[in-house]
Amino acid sequence: MSDVKNDSAELDLQAIIKAAESQTNFPDVDLSEFTPPTYEEWKQACIDLLKGAPFEKKMYTKTYEGITFEPMYFRATTEDILPKNSFPGMDNYLRGARVNGYVNQPWGVAQSCDETMPDENNALLRHEIDKGSTIYNVKLDTATLNATCAREADKVGDIGVSLSCLDDVETLLKGLKLDQYPLYVYAGQSAAPLLSMIVAALKKNGGDLKKLKGFIGADPIGELVANGKLNQPLDKLYDEAAAIGKWAVYNAPELKTFLVKSDAYVNGGANDVQEIAYALSTAVAYMRAMLERGATPDQAAELIMFQFSMGENFFMQIAKLRAVRPIWAEIVKAFGGSEEVRHMHIHARPSYFFKTVYDPYVNMLRNTTEIFSGVVGGVDSFESTPFDEAVRKGDEFSRRIARNVQIILQEEFGMLQPIDPAGGSWAVETLTKQIKEKIWAEFQAIESKGGMVAALKEGYPQEAIAKVLTDRLKAADSRRDRIVGTNMYANMLEERLDARVENFDENKKIRLAAIDKFRASLDEAAVEAALAKVSADDFDTVIAAAAAGAPIRKLREALGNGEGETVTAIKAHRRSEKFEKLRAATEAFKASKGDNVKIFLANMGPIPQHKARADFTTGFLQVGGFDVLTNNGFATVDEAAAAAKDSGADAVVICSTDPTYPEIVPALAPKLHEVLPKATVYLAGTAPAELVETYKAAGIDDYINVRANCFKVLTDLQTKKGVIA
Repeated sequence: MSDVKNDSAELDLQAIIKAAESQTNFPDVDLSEFTPPTYEEWKQACIDLLKGAPFEKKMYTKTYEGITFEPMYFRATTEDILPKNSFPGMDNYLRGARVNGYVNQPWGVAQSCDETMPDENNALLRHEIDKGSTIYNVKLDTATLNATCAREADKVGDIGVSLSCLDDVETLLKGLKLDQYPLYVYAGQSAAPLLSMIVAALKKNGGDLKKLKGFIGADPIGELVANGKLNQPLDKLYDEAAAIGKWAVYNAPELKTFLVKSDAYVNGGANDVQEIAYALSTAVAYMRAMLERGATPDQAAELIMFQFSMGENFFMQIAKLRAVRPIWAEIVKAFGGSEEVRHMHIHARPSYFFKTVYDPYVNMLRNTTEIFSGVVGGVDSFESTPFDEAVRKGDEFSRRIARNVQIILQEEFGMLQPIDPAGGSWAVETLTKQIKEKIWAEFQAIESKGGMVAALKEGYPQEAIAKVLTDRLKAADSRRDRIVGTNMYANMLEERLDARVENFDENKKIRLAAIDKFRASLDEAAVEAALAKVSADDFDTVIAAAAAGAPIRKLREALGNGEGETVTAIKAHRRSEKFEKLRAATEAFKASKGDNVKIFLANMGPIPQHKARADFTTGFLQVGGFDVLTNNGFATVDEAAAAAKDSGADAVVICSTDPTYPEIVPALAPKLHEVLPKATVYLAGTAPAELVETYKAAGIDDYINVRANCFKVLTDLQTKKGVIA
């Protein structure tokens, strides 16, 4: 059983209900002088403020999930779906996994620790607990995730700690209070090699396995999605997982050994419906595999933990967490799981997809809203990533900021007190119902294809996610989706963060010295004898080999290697990466050539006449890192043309107002082409239909406005300048 229980002794629910009823006597307030407006009156007031803009277009927001946010939600239209007879920690867990929310047990603060050297990562783990974390969260490097030795690695410690042998694991775990704090370790395709080393290290040092909690888990389907292939067949990995599960049930009952991660889908651009549906289908595949190998439904369900990515759409994140718990409860029930194991254990982290390299401090704000929505939605634990995650490993400052956001929410914002704070919200309850229906439909679509692996082999999830990614990138290109600091409000004075690239050759040298020293102390014959007895069906034999000193690579070889399934991988992206590449190209060109794309603003008339469009245009073009040459405006077209000629600009943007353009454009545009024959001439704003041909004939090459494709305009200018080929 996990630490989330539905025990009546935990809280007297009837007492709470009675207490709540006794507090409903509020003082009378006379509101008779206020006449409640009708919806139609409110709508008409909005239409008046919109000044002709269509109400349906401006006041309704379409999401990537195919759900439309309405401008207002009403009790009358949500009466039937309000959870009036449902309570947190009960029924289908819509309102949370615990009857008392976070009151007695706060969500776990699980800050990731990714230092390369085992001793340094150990120090970081202990430091995190000292500073307020409540979970030991270990991040492994790529070599360790693949169960290979540092000797074979190209980049030792690239994304986390390097663990190759028993001594490394002992060093990592030294002094950790694993009887008090959960241990989180994601182990890649199979948990067997690393878990055996952790168990061997704990046994050697007198640790109590019965008190080991958290997860040391694998997600083979998630690895298949991210990498496109597995190092051994899924059936083989399932055999190993079943052996681990049977061992854990009796030896470490509070330990979970599957971590269903949604990262691969989300980083590919998936919407929230796809993320949750595909994660559920993955979990169902694991349930079936465990049942086929002798586990009971309760045992199989208790081995599984979920990790979701929290995205930018605040209310949708809350809704998806509230929607997924009832679905999982029904799935476990359908498998025959008892009521005690139908709750879902949810770990979450901010979505990497929405993080930026430029103006990275904005990531602090993004992370904060994502943590907040996760807490309101009811996560069990949260990893708040450092704001510089997209650039480098975190440091003391960025880790502290990330950690403290959670601590502030708990201790200063009072987020431990409200139980299901979103419950009863007309908007959230409506969104929860809508997204739940869509998740269930997408889940059924996957199951109808034979399950997650069959669907991946067919290419269905890949194609579905690719369509959403295309839509997301198009919206970013035209700035319908605003990425503050990247495609909107670029900081031209920004000093880029130092990437602090590690010396991987030096890392490898240090690690190999430590590994060789440990290896010299071993009885090689005893190691080989223990390895010869390893069986994928008997996890105790793997533990024995690890205890004898077998390195992680040898353990993997003894368990078996071979060609596994292959599918089309879902490549990881960040929404901002196109614009980041564009701006980086400008910076590189400027550094190597001492030049830049120069844009001259032909501001016509006094400042009030041109300022709005000049400011918009400046922000639009600075997204590319271009030099925008501004001024206080020109009284005549001749003055503007002369100044443009002196600037030697690569492009000119005429900035004024719609009423003045019919006079200015035909006179100024030809002069600009005459004085700057190679320059592109833009008009800030939009031409009315009857003047499009007139402006084109005068020499307007393109327009800069709120509907313009910002990415295309900037890349066209870069190409013409020679910044990019």
